[in-house]
Amino acid sequence: MSANLSKLAGQVAIYGISSVVARLLNYLLVPYYTRIMTPSEYGIITDIYAIIPFALVVLTLGMESGYFRFAAKAEGAKERKDVFATTWGATLVAATLFLGAVWLFRGGISEAMGYAETPYVAITALIIFLDVAGAIPFARLRQEGKALHYVAIRLLSVVINIGLCLWFYNFQPSSAALFATPTDPGYAFVANLIASAITFVLLVLLSRDTFPRIRRKTLGTIFLYSLPLLVSGIAGTANEFIDRQMIKLLMPAEESLAALGIYGAVVKIGVVMLLFTQMYRLAAEPFFLAEFKKDEFKNSSAEVMKYFIIVSLAIFLFITLFADLFALIVGPDFREGMYILPIVLIGNALSGVVLNLSFWYKQSGATKYAMVVTGVGLTFTIVFNILLVPTLGYAGAAIARLLCESAMVVVSYRLGQKHQPTPYNLKRIGFYVVVAASLWALSLLTLSLPSALHYGCNALLLAGFLAVAVRREGINISGLLRSILRMGR
Repeated sequence: MSANLSKLAGQVAIYGISSVVARLLNYLLVPYYTRIMTPSEYGIITDIYAIIPFALVVLTLGMESGYFRFAAKAEGAKERKDVFATTWGATLVAATLFLGAVWLFRGGISEAMGYAETPYVAITALIIFLDVAGAIPFARLRQEGKALHYVAIRLLSVVINIGLCLWFYNFQPSSAALFATPTDPGYAFVANLIASAITFVLLVLLSRDTFPRIRRKTLGTIFLYSLPLLVSGIAGTANEFIDRQMIKLLMPAEESLAALGIYGAVVKIGVVMLLFTQMYRLAAEPFFLAEFKKDEFKNSSAEVMKYFIIVSLAIFLFITLFADLFALIVGPDFREGMYILPIVLIGNALSGVVLNLSFWYKQSGATKYAMVVTGVGLTFTIVFNILLVPTLGYAGAAIARLLCESAMVVVSYRLGQKHQPTPYNLKRIGFYVVVAASLWALSLLTLSLPSALHYGCNALLLAGFLAVAVRREGINISGLLRSILRMGR
């Protein structure tokens, strides 16, 4: 493993450890919610939280990637501050306009979404405003390598959110109740709002050396770069979350919210794969969008892709080989959807492959290709959800997502090889895919064994995959650990 890759692995680990801890803490809410709420009540949480990422992508205007790109190219601290001030100012304006519009029309929006007579939409709009307003300060921490600051704020936000949820649902006096029923999903949104507000205050304090101020020339340059990423980001986020809305719209009204709750709970179990992709993105985006020599960039991309797929396959095996244990995370009423988990995991892994295949056009500035890739994906998502959800229910949504991600991988790969050929080791990657698929198939033969023997055999299968990867790639475990420890100092 090269020095650059060791550095990237160290950064991924730092963000990863924090993300794992944060998600594990947040994970506690999944078994909690799915035991105190009905599938329909949890379906409301799934529905609302599918909207928030879409709004964040629209309102951040693609400025995070733009900030990484132009902060890395800046000549000196003053120019970097100008880039930060401008991107932060632009996203603040967008967030403020959004909040004002939603506040004016919150009654009509609430009724259209089926949440009339509730404050869900107003609370969600405030959460979105705060999260958008803090997006660029968070990006600055990543760009400047202040991983520990980033980690501390994220963890604090999660702890506050969980603590408030437990307070509202378990310890709040009835005289202080905000909602009619003690398990109303609204308490989850209020807890999130308070956590987001505290997070934003901390980010402002860390960014007090720079006041958000838009410089028109700087904004124009960054926006030309970021606009295609914005458009593709909208389509990409729709690819990831529109399945929830399709379930709500295409299934019978009396079944849709319960189905949405079950689907959302199973997707949460597959979050480990998305978690790995997320922590990888946090480190890889500023890493690959820095200045690179062309050949060095291509070789690093190819090597990183191989390792990314190896880790993704290991996560897939870990979850599917012990799926019945992971099923215990959710309440009994939600476990009927566990059969779609392998499909969800493969789709999540392919999403990470698409991320890897996107770095060449982000680094070269050819961001127009992002719209082509995500446009193809969105077409697949809409068409196959319409075809499959009415007959297969939430399983159709999972299959549609898998087909969408597969199509984007094919288009991304072909575009990349046409415009910037990268020496991906497809034979080696294919070898690991075949090994992982074979081990998964073997694990199915252990289902009839006693539990202890079943888990023991599956643990050996997982260990075998890891041993093959470490030996074949010559991975220096001790050297990797040293790199991680150096990044944490």
